[in-house]
Amino acid sequence: MTLAIDVEDAGWEAIPRLEELARGAVAAAYAATGIAADTVDASILFTDDASVAALNARWRGKDHATNVLSFPAGASPLPVGEARPLGDIVLASGVVAREAAEQGKALPHHTAHLIIHGVLHLLGSDHRDDGEAEEMERLEAEILKGLGISDPYERQ
Repeated sequence: MTLAIDVEDAGWEAIPRLEELARGAVAAAYAATGIAADTVDASILFTDDASVAALNARWRGKDHATNVLSFPAGASPLPVGEARPLGDIVLASGVVAREAAEQGKALPHHTAHLIIHGVLHLLGSDHRDDGEAEEMERLEAEILKGLGISDPYERQ
């Protein structure tokens, strides 16, 4: 699996073995969606809230940080045998940590969930309407269950 991982913000040091967690979450998302990991490339940037806010403003016109952004790669012809670039996932350390604390979730579990959410966006899933949202949430919960992480949408 080709997965470029860059950690820009020290806030992510709160998660031991972050790179291992990220690779496991991505691999689980690929497996659940039938994607052969050796046929695609992706990248994850673990950064701070200010960087995500700047990206969110530039590319989505929303002037605030969000937990995760996904930037799918455009379709382009590739040489035979080349892995298809899926795109980039960017996570904001402060937003993710605050959400995990507010929701009573373990930070590594919430992070894995958001990585999976980002991968599903790169693969074309969305949540613009209730039907899409329900399907995406069902798939996320299924993938997380395979990683031993409880359903983040389960109402307590």
